[in-house]
Amino acid sequence: MKKTLLAATLLCCLPTAHAADQNDASTLNPVVVTATRTPITADDALSSVSVITRADIERLQPLSVQDLLTGLPGVSFAQSGGLGQLTTLFLRGTNSTHTLVLVDGIRVGSATAGFARLEQIPVEQIERIEIVRGPRSSLYGADAIGGVIQIFTRHGQPNGGIAPSLSLTAGSHGLAGASAGLSGGDAHAWYNLSVGGQYTSGFPACRMGAAEAMAGCFADDPRDDAFRDWNGAFNAGYRWDNGTELAGDWLRSKSFVEYAGSPYGSNRAVDEQRVAGARLSFSPLEAWKLTLTAGQSRDLSTTYYQGSYYGAYYPLQQTGHADSRRNQASWQNDIALAADQLLTVGVDWQQEHVDSSTAYLATRRTDTGGFAQYQGTFGRNELQASARRDHNSQFGNHDTGALAWGYAFDHGLRVSASYGTAFHAPTFNDLYFPPFFGTPSANPQLRPETSHSTELGLQQQRDDWRWAVNAYETRINQMIVLDPARNYVPFNLSRARIRGVEGQLGTTLAGWQLQGYLTLQQPKNDDGGAANGNVLPRRPERTARIDLDRRFGAFGVGSTWYVAGRSYDDVANLHPLGGYGTLALRASWRFAPDWQVEGRLANALDHRYETVWYYNQPGRTWSLTLRYSPATR
Repeated sequence: MKKTLLAATLLCCLPTAHAADQNDASTLNPVVVTATRTPITADDALSSVSVITRADIERLQPLSVQDLLTGLPGVSFAQSGGLGQLTTLFLRGTNSTHTLVLVDGIRVGSATAGFARLEQIPVEQIERIEIVRGPRSSLYGADAIGGVIQIFTRHGQPNGGIAPSLSLTAGSHGLAGASAGLSGGDAHAWYNLSVGGQYTSGFPACRMGAAEAMAGCFADDPRDDAFRDWNGAFNAGYRWDNGTELAGDWLRSKSFVEYAGSPYGSNRAVDEQRVAGARLSFSPLEAWKLTLTAGQSRDLSTTYYQGSYYGAYYPLQQTGHADSRRNQASWQNDIALAADQLLTVGVDWQQEHVDSSTAYLATRRTDTGGFAQYQGTFGRNELQASARRDHNSQFGNHDTGALAWGYAFDHGLRVSASYGTAFHAPTFNDLYFPPFFGTPSANPQLRPETSHSTELGLQQQRDDWRWAVNAYETRINQMIVLDPARNYVPFNLSRARIRGVEGQLGTTLAGWQLQGYLTLQQPKNDDGGAANGNVLPRRPERTARIDLDRRFGAFGVGSTWYVAGRSYDDVANLHPLGGYGTLALRASWRFAPDWQVEGRLANALDHRYETVWYYNQPGRTWSLTLRYSPATR
């Protein structure tokens, strides 16, 4: 850890950038709502926060959410192949089920698998992403051990006029994509409607030799694994003169993805994400704001498989479906006690329901949580405190809390310290997934996971540059782990300890916009057994990313350099995944006031690497996008 702290200190001496447009002071300190469930500036969050704007998305030219987020502080991914293949997120070294994902305030993710399918959320539908690192169960309940990621879909703006948009994309592996939208608004109302699609013929997801090694997809499957997706989004809202606001959001994405696993016939999955929500906010009294929210998210998945015998003599066979639904509602009250003092109290309710072609011993459970949060500023001191009690119909009561303090020095320098607890209940798959060919695939004796985290932060923001360093330790009790050595039957690891340091900083020098991020972490098994001290699976201990961009009139150029250290695919650390580095190059040309062409070369040096054992990652690929976005009128 001494080496870790030294490396983070050295990083802070380098100039890098933080926001999409450093000439706009507001981008240096954006307003976020995810950190405290109330609008505050990023500096007031007393936690490590990243904000991705629509301008960032168009500048970086990502094809997926993974492309966009990889290398941000504490963020790493494991992907079983190329575009559209199964992708899991590890935030601050915690499990993929330990990150709560929200879309426009609605909790999303499979109730069976326990995590959100980020690869199925189309980038072209995204307006903004907020990432809050650290435990947030005291505000959001279960799952927020590593942090919270909230995705906001594209919205119209009040007084924004009518704004159409269009994009067309082509690239390697038969890539083709398109999106179109129309947004607008006046003094009271706003709306947005957009549709899109994406297709790629793909490449073989599983590396040859998997059959002999009994790894990856357990078969040598040389065929390309294609992916296509159709998506649409709509939102609208109205704000009255007295401040009362009514709004609704809807997102649907349907994907068809081929997956490896049989050399004799086609395998594919049809996956669908649906999110819908509505919210009403008003002020019964001048110092009291009340917000009511209701919504539903659905994760639908149907899997098709054709083995050697059926592949030769029968048409494609449907083998099963696993659909899950989350109904949810929230009642939140924000009460101004005095100047710079805010009390937030409320109740959240959620119901999870599973509908599957395989028999689960239980298919439904509910969780009701009551929470309270205090935020206060006293001179240079800032204080945030929160507490919550959740009642889970399966696992009883769970109490969580958090306390954070910050002190503002001169010249934009601030120090912060925080402590928080969190929990996660085992998923339906963890508990009840049916046996696979007679072999157990679940463990009904699993216990809920609990955690406690401490964090120290130091940051400084000036007119044209910013840097921040955060050091943290998270201890997780009864951590749920899947291990190939145990046939992927989940079990409770008595203890895990994750220590880490994150650095991020930025500036604009001579017209060049630079951004830099560094993550050094130790996600370790701490149960005292044979694997004690081993690195938790698929989590690199070191990652770094540097973005460099500049505009020359109508032209823009940029690059992203990302490196990741070695990780392991299993609990025993017998299957190493080598470290690697990738370089992405990009350029854009605004050849007319409303038209721009964009080009990107990803993995420009054509490095071969794996983030999941025996699963291929894309080599050198290219993409071109034609974008039409006229000014509002």
